[in-house]
Amino acid sequence: MTNRDWAYISNDLIYVALFAYAISFLISAFETAFSLKESKGFDRTRTIRSNRIGTLFFLIGTAAISLGVIARGASAGRVPWGNMYEFSISGAMFFALAYLIIGKKYDLRWLGLPISILLLIIIGTAITLLYRPSAPLVPALQSTWLVVHVAAAIISGGMFLLSNTVASTYLWLDRMERKGERSEFAKRFPSLETLDQLSYRMVAFVFPLWTFAIIAGAIWAEAAWGRYWGWDPKETWSFITWILYAAYLHARVTAGWKGRKAAWLSLIAGSSYLFNYVYINVWGTGRHTYSGL
Repeated sequence: MTNRDWAYISNDLIYVALFAYAISFLISAFETAFSLKESKGFDRTRTIRSNRIGTLFFLIGTAAISLGVIARGASAGRVPWGNMYEFSISGAMFFALAYLIIGKKYDLRWLGLPISILLLIIIGTAITLLYRPSAPLVPALQSTWLVVHVAAAIISGGMFLLSNTVASTYLWLDRMERKGERSEFAKRFPSLETLDQLSYRMVAFVFPLWTFAIIAGAIWAEAAWGRYWGWDPKETWSFITWILYAAYLHARVTAGWKGRKAAWLSLIAGSSYLFNYVYINVWGTGRHTYSGL
């Protein structure tokens, strides 16, 4: 099988994933709409089957995008992290996997709708705006450190995005409860304390990996450019993200920040990661502009 064949297979699999996630989104929307009864409150018993079907399509989408990322690597004869399109589909894959893996311990079915929306945005943007054909790596990326550094950064990003989704849900429910009682739909979500703890545990779990990603990047920079740190825009924003998440963890452990204040700080830290990922990669300057755009 030629590299071109693998490239076509990868593209087809990514479209399959997009279609599967779209079906999962529609089923989640159906469940949200039709699991409510006007007089008897919230009732999920009549949407159990649709929930299972939605989960099945989500699994199909995750399997398809995982195989699509692998096929993309096979088409280029390297790890598929050479441009923004490849970063995006790999990030979407790790985001979906994080949702499924953590959902084995915590019931995260209530996040099915927003998770599906985010995946559709990421993959849709990758396909329509960021797509670039498979090509050899630029010389600076031809290193074993690409696997180590970028893999750690992408996995961290997937976890940060999932944590931000939980934190956003917390703020939405907190505002609703401060105004009165939760709506019937909102009563399906866990307690504020559960959401607060879940967001914190995800950040605490992945923060060491993000720290390792920055250290690995510095070592790679010394090997490639003869210096460990140069305050390149991407390096600077990676460090800012590290400081903000470190402040979040420090505030929780020492100052006892929980709930609303912690959720806002988590969102600010996550926003800095997304700014680095999107703006710096696409419109920024420096030695890390490998978007291919």
